[in-house]
Amino acid sequence: MTFKMGLLGLSTVLLSACTSFGGNSLEKRSAKLSQGIQNAYAVPASTADRVSPLIIQHAEKNSLDPLIVAAIIRQESTYRSQVTSPAGAVGLMQVIPRYWQSTCGNNLYDEAANIQCGAYILSHYHQSAGDIKKALGYYNVGPTNYEKNRNMRKQGKKYAQQVMNHKDILKNSF
Repeated sequence: MTFKMGLLGLSTVLLSACTSFGGNSLEKRSAKLSQGIQNAYAVPASTADRVSPLIIQHAEKNSLDPLIVAAIIRQESTYRSQVTSPAGAVGLMQVIPRYWQSTCGNNLYDEAANIQCGAYILSHYHQSAGDIKKALGYYNVGPTNYEKNRNMRKQGKKYAQQVMNHKDILKNSF
């Protein structure tokens, strides 16, 4: 898979530990996140176990909170990796291939590629927006729509609040 980091060179710094998940090992943090995803979102253990390490790795690689990435997946696809939206967005994080294929590669139904790409996109938007809620709005409606269209901005803000609510539900499930 081809993946260009481009403008986000600084976001490749890995966080050494995520204490909210307990322990330093990816295995321990993944197990805790998996249990939280199962409890908060009623996701099957097999799915939660498979995607939790991917969420942690790609969130941390892009200087994001893994709970935000997990919450976006809940909002976008309810943890179904093979879904396609009417707008053509695909996979767990509902990435639109026509916009991101050159950056993220061809197989956006692949869970690892999709989470890697979605985390990259959110990190890119977070850097340009300067605020995670605004970045979530950008993720939902695109930066241009968010900035230039009042109705799209309202939709983006509503989406951001939904994702933050999913994050809170997950955080409270630990």
